[in-house]
Amino acid sequence: MNLLDGKKCAESLVAEIARKVAGYTESGLRTPHMTIILVGEHAPSESYVKSKIATSGLAGFESTLLRFPETIRESELLAKIKEVNEDPTTDGLIVQLPLPKHINQQHVINAIAPEKDIDGFHPANFGRMTLGQKAFRPATAYGICKLLQFYGVPVKAKHCVVIGRSNIVGKPISIMLSNDFDIGNATVTLTHIETPRELLLDETRRADIVIVAVGIPGFVTADMVKDGVVLIDVGINRLESGKIVGDVDFENVAQKCSWITPVPGGVGRMTVAALMINTLMAYQNNFNLA
Repeated sequence: MNLLDGKKCAESLVAEIARKVAGYTESGLRTPHMTIILVGEHAPSESYVKSKIATSGLAGFESTLLRFPETIRESELLAKIKEVNEDPTTDGLIVQLPLPKHINQQHVINAIAPEKDIDGFHPANFGRMTLGQKAFRPATAYGICKLLQFYGVPVKAKHCVVIGRSNIVGKPISIMLSNDFDIGNATVTLTHIETPRELLLDETRRADIVIVAVGIPGFVTADMVKDGVVLIDVGINRLESGKIVGDVDFENVAQKCSWITPVPGGVGRMTVAALMINTLMAYQNNFNLA
């Protein structure tokens, strides 16, 4: 069993970004700039935003955090997004999810300018990604691809089963691994909560790669996978004891895996690294850099 260490991979990617940024700024260009909008006081969101700001500093970026109370009206939030969209000094914009229930999340995602959508959620970017065109790719899915690439895990012609069909992880990773990207050309089966149990087991037991993102602690058990499987655990669940665990019964499943991501220290770190890659791309687009 080998660990797919997201921390190690992310640090390598961010260091490479920092080297590129140093070269750009030394030539006289301004520093890349990322803006994050945070609504309310949601503890996990606070943690994620803190990580994004810290990593942006390591990448050589400037970052701005705009905080708003949970009671902000949707119209006010959309007006602020429009203001950031029109700011030429901001390369990338993130609106931290989830949002309060009175705000329509899709309205907010659609309001972000596609050229600043470093989360890769805007329909324009998602559509281009689906067609295999240049676009900001959804960060968590993109991070998974970068992690597999970093460790040289074979993907081409492999059978990959994705458990979970969210727009954030399941759908984009299933498309990206089946597309002809730098890492891809896999045969992908997308399963979800309505997939009959026996069908799910049939698929996972013959899969070369299993990616799970369902938010259920210990959902993937040892009897669901074959020996030598590559397992990507996207889940981040906090137990009553306070311990953070994934969607995989790590202790019992890891011994069957050729590669497996730890939780924490796996995909979460890669999501943030992918945001940095997207921000650099937005900056390069602004200055017509290669």
